[in-house]
Amino acid sequence: MSATTTGVRATARILARPDGRGATALPVLAGEGPLAPRRTRGSADEARVMLVGAMSGPLGGDHFTVEAGVEDGARLHLGSAAATLALPGQAKGEARYDVRLTVADGGELHWLPEQLIAAYGSELRVHTRADLGPTARLVLREEQVLGRAGEEPGRLTSRLSVRIAGRTVLDQELSCGPGAPGGWDGPAGLGGHRAVGQLVVVRPEFAERPVPARVLGEGAAVMPLAGPAALVTVVARDALRLRRLLDEALASFA
Repeated sequence: MSATTTGVRATARILARPDGRGATALPVLAGEGPLAPRRTRGSADEARVMLVGAMSGPLGGDHFTVEAGVEDGARLHLGSAAATLALPGQAKGEARYDVRLTVADGGELHWLPEQLIAAYGSELRVHTRADLGPTARLVLREEQVLGRAGEEPGRLTSRLSVRIAGRTVLDQELSCGPGAPGGWDGPAGLGGHRAVGQLVVVRPEFAERPVPARVLGEGAAVMPLAGPAALVTVVARDALRLRRLLDEALASFA
């Protein structure tokens, strides 16, 4: 970790690998400053890791990075212990939060962090990138909440990119809050809602049996992607309803 006049730089690194006995080992489990990965109790063949926030942030000027890799035959469940709260800081400029996920053929990753909250006055840019082998499996959930209870939102720009076997199947960006392009809160955008989320599910069997497009309820829809994957998009009035709709969507894939 490094701290400069432009903010804090910190990286967490996780690598999951088969241990040769039917379970998953974690030969790399390292973090800096505000990013502290901790192994928790998993299942017989799945390793579980929680990111524990050791400091507040990200603040203005900070740059956090999470790098997680899953090798062939390994299974990793990666989450966070609490919501991430983006706040204004003394350093000028936006904060950045990069998530880089790599899953090899035969690997499986569940990336299920808690909500990201853009507090008033904050400016945060998030980019989540997932690079998967042809037969990799992935469950990826992102939840963004604009402002804490009773406050105006901060500025949030969120980009989500997914590649399977070197082919881009999803690359989308959402910008909202003060200074975002006009219309972000209109009928074609969030429509007055203050919570938005995405769920990406990648399974090899979707190549033969694509997920049909459908409406899951008010503010929630599922769309097949150009590959063995599906995208669920949800807008909701608050974080509780957002989580409920995303959980229901994930259960519908079972």
